[in-house]
Amino acid sequence: MAKQMDYQTIHEVFTRFQASEPAPKGELHHTNAYTLLVAVALSAQATDAGVNKATRPLFKTVDTPQKMLDLGEARLTEAIRTIGLFRQKAKNVIRMSRILVAQYGGEVPSSRAALQSLPGVGRKTANVVLNIWFHYPAQAVDTHIFRVGNRTGIAAGKDVLAVERAIEDNVPVEFQQHAHHWLILHGRYICVARKPKCGACIINDLCPFKEKTL
Repeated sequence: MAKQMDYQTIHEVFTRFQASEPAPKGELHHTNAYTLLVAVALSAQATDAGVNKATRPLFKTVDTPQKMLDLGEARLTEAIRTIGLFRQKAKNVIRMSRILVAQYGGEVPSSRAALQSLPGVGRKTANVVLNIWFHYPAQAVDTHIFRVGNRTGIAAGKDVLAVERAIEDNVPVEFQQHAHHWLILHGRYICVARKPKCGACIINDLCPFKEKTL
């Protein structure tokens, strides 16, 4: 784990990220807050591409909690069977939808605590929804961000909560809204776990990683 990067270097890192991709977006297909919540919940231990393949046809007709309840668990299970852990995820989505109808008038709540009270919704999922749909600068830390944060020192921390806090504490506020998107994309396509593509990295001169593959 690299030591925490200093302010000036972090500012330069995100200046370059912003210049390269001014408005990064999440890669999960969705049409509203509810379909985003469902898609993110389904994406646990699955790829975004795999989730999108299953949800694109599903969301054409099922885009509210009530429509999901009308579809039912059996048909939902069949619709998402190509996604890992699909049976348990189908159960969670139906339970989640029932709670949204009963307690929130069919709307997706906009607080982290309320979101995390829903079945199958952890802190990361809640933060993705808060960031993408409600435009709150929440930092959803996944394995990519955890790796990049610690490898580069942009956001050093021993666990995901520590890395989340490090992003909030150290990244300048003007970059907070898109910070986790830039870090995810960087980790997914450049700063990969094995043989990182340092030669194609726009911040390689700022990165202290000792095992660079230039």
